[in-house]
Amino acid sequence: MSAAPPRTNEFTRYLSTGAGVYGLILVSGLIATASAAHASSVQVLLFVAVTLGVFWLAHAYSEAVGDHGRTGADGNPMRLRDAIRESVRGTWGMLLAAVLPAGALLLGVFGVLEDWAANWLALWVCVGVLAMLGYRSYHKRGAPMHVRLLGALATASFGLIIIAAKAIVTH
Repeated sequence: MSAAPPRTNEFTRYLSTGAGVYGLILVSGLIATASAAHASSVQVLLFVAVTLGVFWLAHAYSEAVGDHGRTGADGNPMRLRDAIRESVRGTWGMLLAAVLPAGALLLGVFGVLEDWAANWLALWVCVGVLAMLGYRSYHKRGAPMHVRLLGALATASFGLIIIAAKAIVTH
């Protein structure tokens, strides 16, 4: 009934979707919100996991509801099982968006970094991954270097805006 989780070699492909980019922006906002309250890394990680899980379920559910009953390529209405499978497959990127920032937060959970440093690192990881996805998108289309860099900056700017807002609010 549900699609299998993506394999390691598919990670970037799923993360490069609209759901993946949206997930990274959402994760950035969640980390900024939770860490603004001086939460520990474990608290930030739990807040991100629970909230992202709820958002992912709502997104997958809304996609399934929207697709259920639509006429497919074969002229027949899409079955609920197929709509759920497609919505889960199409939204994996939103969940995968938390993997790399969670790794940074785990450095705080296990005491490798202080909580504040792990929380900030997780935010910057989001920005870096957003930049990479923007760059990759234009690179795949054969865009010149300056366009790739502008694409990276444009995509990363969502995370940068969240960081700026966090810095303004907490200082």
